[in-house]
Amino acid sequence: MCRAYQDLCVPPDASNLTVLRTAIRRLHPDTLAVRSWRAARKRYYRDLLTAHQAAQDQPSVQPD
Repeated sequence: MCRAYQDLCVPPDASNLTVLRTAIRRLHPDTLAVRSWRAARKRYYRDLLTAHQAAQDQPSVQPD
């Protein structure tokens, strides 16, 4: 699983929008301001959403 996704501490049942909002809040404002990094940010968000989908697809283990 993606380390950046794990650092967000978002539950697997959260919506995709919640994941994106949390990720954007965690980024430094200077990172958001640089226009040339837009493609890199989009890749980062796409990777996070892929990891989130993988976390949702994993069966949850319930303790007895």
